[in-house]
Amino acid sequence: MPDERIITAKEKPDDKTWDLTLRPTQLKEYFGQQKIKDNLEIFMKAAKQRHEPIEHVLLYGPPGLGKTTLAHIIAREMGANIRVTSGPAIERAGDLAAILTNMEDGGILFIDEIHRLNRVIEEILYPAMEDYALDVIIGKGPSARTLRLDLPKFTIIGATTRFNLLSSPLRDRFGSIYRLDYYNQNEIKQILNRSSRILAIDLIEEAAQMIAQRSRLTPRIANRFLKRVRDYVQVKGDGIINSKLAQEALELMDVDIRGLDALDRKILEAIIEKFKGGPVGVGSIAAAVQEEEGTIEEIYEPYLMQLGFLIRTPRGRVVSELGYRHLGLDVPSELQSKLL
Repeated sequence: MPDERIITAKEKPDDKTWDLTLRPTQLKEYFGQQKIKDNLEIFMKAAKQRHEPIEHVLLYGPPGLGKTTLAHIIAREMGANIRVTSGPAIERAGDLAAILTNMEDGGILFIDEIHRLNRVIEEILYPAMEDYALDVIIGKGPSARTLRLDLPKFTIIGATTRFNLLSSPLRDRFGSIYRLDYYNQNEIKQILNRSSRILAIDLIEEAAQMIAQRSRLTPRIANRFLKRVRDYVQVKGDGIINSKLAQEALELMDVDIRGLDALDRKILEAIIEKFKGGPVGVGSIAAAVQEEEGTIEEIYEPYLMQLGFLIRTPRGRVVSELGYRHLGLDVPSELQSKLL
């Protein structure tokens, strides 16, 4: 299963305590996403000067990039209490009503996976976000009437990995929308160095670079690698993470220098060996590697495409020159015509 992979960006059960320990609490401790931080700093300062809660914020982007962390930082910087829930957890209108009526003035409600809210809940959320009011229907049938309850002024921070699944009316009610992008290797190294200081781990510069290269430019994966490498060094070494021990630990995890694991490489190899490098449809790829189409599209493809190893064409997926070279294979002469 994808979530069992060491390089999955989705949160694993054993990540929770680790993430909480390492989570930055201030913007100045949060490395990367500089444009978002610059905007948030102005945004929050202006709101505090007006003695108002900040506008509703929507954070979107791939998992593991720090959306939840940013939500908690915003709450801390604003001096606001934060309540945390998720789209799937709000099943009934009464669940949402109970949360909203217990919000404090200036409080923050963080809704993770907000794209998974059902439409009934969304309809109730609209007046709450726009007018700080909750419409409650009393009774049934012809005698039913609507009672409007005033709510304290609060802020919703929504987070999603599937921006395209959000309804247009819900998106329009967010005053600020930010996309979190993948980090660069230098930012990942800064995160690793900060994490190692917090955990009192001796991390040599070359080892930090090696871990950063394989982290898929994702802080959660980088910190997970750091944990696994630390365990390896504790058993096999003297507690200091040097480049030799880091490489041994990473090789044991079967993660190559670009952060690909056996399943990533299997997809590229299947396209090359079974479909002559493509073009080929995602359904055929899924059948060849015995995975679901949605899993291929949502979990495997994005990173392979970001690296430029896999290219989408009107006729299907094609392994690029970079993909062939990464696998140590000769590039076919007819590749260029496949990309046209």
